[in-house]
Amino acid sequence: MTTSDTIADMLARVRNALMAKHATVSMPSSRMKVSIAKILKDEGYIDDYRVVDSGKFKVLVMDLKYVGDLKHQRAVITDLKRVSKPGRRIYTSVQDIPWVRSGMGIAVLSTPKGVITGQQARRLNVGGEVLCYVW
Repeated sequence: MTTSDTIADMLARVRNALMAKHATVSMPSSRMKVSIAKILKDEGYIDDYRVVDSGKFKVLVMDLKYVGDLKHQRAVITDLKRVSKPGRRIYTSVQDIPWVRSGMGIAVLSTPKGVITGQQARRLNVGGEVLCYVW
């Protein structure tokens, strides 16, 4: 089955896996999804990610991160929110890059410099399409 919004599908898979307390989550791979997974790893929201070649297509496998002991385990990612959608694209200038949860979360942007966080976009002085928020 093909989906029109693959990033929303990725975020939904991660959200569902976190609610079910799964150790890993897998999904069809794309360059955009790998870029988002790299940001999540660099920011400390997931343990690791890898791209596995399974015959016809590649699969992105993300190792989810939890804190606390086994009995009181909770996910590092509280929530993920898709902002720009295929039906309504949301673009922002460098002055208007949103702060997510007063700086406790990150905004993921697609810019001419690549897929980067809001803080990196401010540092590089570029705007772009706001893909999602993670906190």
